[in-house]
Order: sequence, then structure tokens, then C-alpha cells
Amino acid sequence: MQASGIFTVKLEPQSPAHADSGLGRMGIDKRFSGDLEAHSLGEMLAYRSAVDGSAGYVAMERVAGALHGRHGTFVLQHSGTMDRGASALLVSVVPDSGTEELSGLTGTLAIHIDAQGGHSYTFDYQLP
Repeated sequence: MQASGIFTVKLEPQSPAHADSGLGRMGIDKRFSGDLEAHSLGEMLAYRSAVDGSAGYVAMERVAGALHGRHGTFVLQHSGTMDRGASALLVSVVPDSGTEELSGLTGTLAIHIDAQGGHSYTFDYQLP
């Protein structure tokens, strides 16, 4: 199945666990609308190299709401890299993280950013 819609995200800088690590840490507060009506909270760790356009990030976010009318929670795991401007991103459902009517949820979520900075998603998923 596929879900789509838009989302807003607020990133809030946090103190890293080790100040000299060179890593950045952010709190994530996201609101989804469309086929996924949900709110998520999470955390991101990121690193930006001295080479322009090269960076990486990992994040975890717990999503609570309704997916095509089915209620519950699940966790998304992000892994993103930029290699001199060429980006690769994988956002997938953590196995067995779904609860209630979303128990057994699997899938991957694609993030799209338009020219004006608006965010949308396409979520390819399966439920038992």
C-alpha cells in the first residue's frame, strides 16, 4: 500500500553528549497530514565535513496517529548521507515497532522537499 501527504518539521538544537565529538544533535517535532495523520518526536545526530556538500545523519522518531484510519504508533529509522551534494536517504519502519492497529507494520518512507522548502512524503508500507 502507499500513503502520501505533507508534513511540517521543527528541528531544535540540543547539546551533544560529548562537546568535542564534532557531532550536531537535534530534537525533531514533526506533524504529518494526508493519508498519515500523526505527530512524531525524535532525535537526530549529524556530522558535516569540511568539504562542501558532504555530511551524514542518523535519526529515530516515534510516530503516533492514524495511517489510512488505522491507529497506533511506530518508529522510523533514518540514515542519510550527502557526498559532495549527491544525497542518499533511507527511512524505514523499525521491525516490530508498530502497536495497536499498526502492529506488524513494515515499510519505507520517502521525503520530498519542493523548491519553496515544503515537505511531503510517500510511504510504501505493508500491514498483515
